[in-house]
Amino acid sequence: MTDRPRAASRRRSAVFPLLAAMLAAGWGLTACSGDDGEAAAQEERPQVIAPGAPGEDAEILSPEEAAERLPEPGEPDAADIGYMHRMVDHHGQALQMSELALERAENEAVRGIAERIAASQGPEIEVMRAWLDDRGAGGEPGDHEGHGDHGEHGGEGEAMPGMARPEELAELAAAEGVAFDALFLELMTRHHEGAVTMAAEVLGTTTDQTVEQLATDVIATQNAEIDRMAALA
Repeated sequence: MTDRPRAASRRRSAVFPLLAAMLAAGWGLTACSGDDGEAAAQEERPQVIAPGAPGEDAEILSPEEAAERLPEPGEPDAADIGYMHRMVDHHGQALQMSELALERAENEAVRGIAERIAASQGPEIEVMRAWLDDRGAGGEPGDHEGHGDHGEHGGEGEAMPGMARPEELAELAAAEGVAFDALFLELMTRHHEGAVTMAAEVLGTTTDQTVEQLATDVIATQNAEIDRMAALA
């Protein structure tokens, strides 16, 4: 794909919500013209200004042209689907490490962090699975669930940011006391940083409200937990 189609695609994605709102307003103006003003309304039909991508001019569209730019409702985006699958795996490993912390952590503050992770990321996994199922992109239980036994996912063996390696998880499972707490904080901090990276990437492309909300929540929640863990390390 050349840079021009990408820019056009970004422009269309960025203005869809605006087009929808302005389109509705535009049709309202036409409807309120009345019979006596029908001729004038035809001459002064409402127009929609669609902002261009950076460096490009805005476009002036008729309501019909604006309507053609709107996406089909519920149309899935491959990048969004990939993000949701990957984040299910990513959250799954965080839950596994948190379960270990609930059993082995010596510091109550570390245990509290694990409890918050379990309370937030468990429900988020269910939301992501439901989103995938609604778009026909789900799978059988376990197909995309991360149990923490791998640090790679997706084609060509590309590692997800922040995922712990199997040997690191084995070391965590064998650790006790203060040593466990220190390793948990190290691995979970890196894990959260990876999740924030993934969320920031999808926010740069998504137009799906659910994906946007989940990614925004990941950034806010996990950055706050990174700060808490830094204070304990």
